[in-house]
Amino acid sequence: MTWRKSSFSGHGETNDCVELAAADGEIRLRESDNPGDILTTTPDRLGTFVRAVKAGALDHLAR
Repeated sequence: MTWRKSSFSGHGETNDCVELAAADGEIRLRESDNPGDILTTTPDRLGTFVRAVKAGALDHLAR
């Protein structure tokens, strides 16, 4: 499985970020500084989540 991180995260081992990998029709997410904990979702559900974040639908959770 190939893990990918955003180019905005920088390079090196001290630049912690969320990494994604596609496998078996699912999307896997992990935090680079704790790679043993992996969340699994579907492309559709991840897309729904990303659209909700972009639209501000989850802003009330950050308060």
